Amino acid sequence: MSSFVIEGGHKLSGSIQPQGAKNEALQILCAVLLTDQRVEIHNIPNIHDVNRLIDMLRDMGVKVDDLGNHSYAFQANNLDLAYLKSQTFFDQGSKLRGSVMMMGPLLGRFGEAFMSTPGGDKIGRRRMDTHFVGFQKLGATFEFNRDKSYYHIKAKKLKGTYMLLDEASVTGTANILMAAVLAEGKTTIFNAACEPYLLQLASMLNRMGAKIEGVGSNLLKIQGVEKLRGTTHTMLPDMIEIGSFIGMAAMTQSAITIKNVNYDALGIIPEIFKRLGIKIERKGDDIFVPEQEEYIAETYMDGAIMTISDAPWPGFTPDLISIALVAATQIKGSVLIHQKMFESRLFFVDKLIDMGAQIILCDPHRATVIGLNRQTQLRGIRMTSPDIRAGVALLIAALSAKGTSIIDNIEQIDRGYQNIDSRLNALGAKITRTK
Repeated sequence: MSSFVIEGGHKLSGSIQPQGAKNEALQILCAVLLTDQRVEIHNIPNIHDVNRLIDMLRDMGVKVDDLGNHSYAFQANNLDLAYLKSQTFFDQGSKLRGSVMMMGPLLGRFGEAFMSTPGGDKIGRRRMDTHFVGFQKLGATFEFNRDKSYYHIKAKKLKGTYMLLDEASVTGTANILMAAVLAEGKTTIFNAACEPYLLQLASMLNRMGAKIEGVGSNLLKIQGVEKLRGTTHTMLPDMIEIGSFIGMAAMTQSAITIKNVNYDALGIIPEIFKRLGIKIERKGDDIFVPEQEEYIAETYMDGAIMTISDAPWPGFTPDLISIALVAATQIKGSVLIHQKMFESRLFFVDKLIDMGAQIILCDPHRATVIGLNRQTQLRGIRMTSPDIRAGVALLIAALSAKGTSIIDNIEQIDRGYQNIDSRLNALGAKITRTK
């Protein structure tokens, strides 16, 4: 197990480039299984979860060429289908949540898919029903082997249909969409997730020869085709990293430029941080966060305390709730953080309380943050990263704290953030990686 040793209290300065989007990468990489032709993908983040998925593709027979500069070429023209039933494959998939999105492409192209119970962050129950109900409506049969904890889905031929998803699941929508593009006839998906990453996936599939209408909306219409071809795709910058850097600049009272953010794809993210009083200036396609002595939280028009809550896109992404919460610890004012989607995501606040933050954990989904307004500086402590996003929130808190902090289990952070220590050290942070 590795740790970060952080010497807090240093102001940062300079510019930083966000990595390619992790959540997009997990979808796009699975989509290469839909064709036997070459697919080139650019701006792939060099992070543990993505590298593990690339290794899984390579082990199942996909030809993988590292083109350098975060670009790869993939060709799935000689897959070892027997390997997909092996314990080794199940063991790999159990360590990675994103592996579930292999099921749609494999089912659509080969008529059968196996997948172990997926791993990922321990942030609460993350049900798979939307995926499997969607596959069943396309004509697949579903079995779950409880003894060995794996799923088996098969269909002689998928057939298009109408479906209303019971939740706007991002991974569920991506999985069903990738299966439907090779189904016979027309498929309509209502209440589809419409995050920018799904727009990216659908646009890529259309370039491969799919026929998808309604791209970017919650109503997708797919006319199935017999075969897809290769393409080239470039990933968006990671909106979660961008939001993390905004919160970090505010907490450390630093002036930071975030480069090439694709601002128009950020949705409500900048507005939410502005509601916390954080100044954000758009300069072309860059974001500049100036140094601030204090940032004052907005209230509602009637004077009530502001609530920051997550919601399906175009609402505020749940992956940035942890960052908004830690940024709120030094606001002037108070906010209610309402994390609706996962019941364990706020449990890291006990570490912030130990650092001196004023937070009341109302229940598993809600926390009231009483801002310290710089009157009291957080203090360094030793803590453990419970998941990717909470880990970076704790790192931000440690960068702003007085004294030295140690964060253990930083493998969780490395799953989603590329060389975060060296990149932040280049801005003036004091982070040491230790075994």
